[in-house]
Amino acid sequence: MDHRVKKHAEVLLKYSLALKKGDKLIIQGEHFTMPLIKECFRLALELGAHPQVKITSSDLSEIMMKQGSDQQLTFIHENDRVAIKTADALLTLMGNVNTRMMSNVDPDRLKVASQGNAEIFKIFFDRMAKNELRWCGTMFPGQSNAQEASMSLSEYEDFVYNSCYLNLDDPVAKWREIEREQKKICDFLDSQKELQIISKDTDLKMSIAGRKWVNCCGRVNFPDGEVFTGPVEDSVNGHIRFSFPGIYSGREVENIQLTFKDGKVIKATADKGGELLNKLLETDAGARLVGEIAVGTNYNITKFTRNMLFDEKIGGTVHLAIGRSIPESQGVNQSAIHWDMLCDMEQGGRILSDGKVVYRDGKFVI
Repeated sequence: MDHRVKKHAEVLLKYSLALKKGDKLIIQGEHFTMPLIKECFRLALELGAHPQVKITSSDLSEIMMKQGSDQQLTFIHENDRVAIKTADALLTLMGNVNTRMMSNVDPDRLKVASQGNAEIFKIFFDRMAKNELRWCGTMFPGQSNAQEASMSLSEYEDFVYNSCYLNLDDPVAKWREIEREQKKICDFLDSQKELQIISKDTDLKMSIAGRKWVNCCGRVNFPDGEVFTGPVEDSVNGHIRFSFPGIYSGREVENIQLTFKDGKVIKATADKGGELLNKLLETDAGARLVGEIAVGTNYNITKFTRNMLFDEKIGGTVHLAIGRSIPESQGVNQSAIHWDMLCDMEQGGRILSDGKVVYRDGKFVI
């Protein structure tokens, strides 16, 4: 076994989730993530926790998406409802056997499925905001995601573990250093009232007054490396072009351009996948509003891999999410979706707060 798998498990349970004796832990992932599942399960027992494993299946999800009725797509099993209400910690091991499994699913079906998950998402985010539930999502490197990233499996393993700083002797010390540095940025931005993002085909203004900037340092996503907030919902005005494809359920939407007026998307275009983009914007009333604005700060992530766990953290980028706000940011938008889209800022990009440049060409200059 790759020694980094054991190291990965140790950082996830001891640092990210801070697992302790008596905690009820759910570990979920596809069968190919079993090496990491086993290491996490073994360590959870050593720590005195109560681990439970849920194996997911892309094949079964595809069958449900293509053959299930609307009622079946939106049905929530009681055991899933109880689990999300009672777990102390939840660990999601990301990675797909086939990242394109949903490529031919009708966009209407994806919309219905998103609507059906609204109740679970609400419970999840509410408990997270109250510190009743600790969650971490991470990647176990597999062939399918390596192919999406145009890498061999060994190259992708190196990419994943280096992005997590698991190549270091003491990765936790590195994440604590990142936490300290990003706290300075968050503390400064917490005092600001207006944000303006300027880049190629982009000029977007929004109010951030009274909102909280969140320091992402490996506790919720792993790898991590971003600072984000939820802008005042009706304050977003202007236009933005996303220089990277938007990825939703493995489907690519290319050259997305959104125009906002008083917080709401009033125009949305894409060179590819425009139908899916507009269907998702119709999911519910909150889907046309901005739930998150964020700046990526992980400069160990040097390549776009078509996986937002990594891509949204790329140093020198900003990302905007339409849909649900993260309650920790004091955002209040409600939606069944939360879809991150990515914009490069290294070639002349600027961020102004209260009229002053605080970020230029991919780096903070505070």
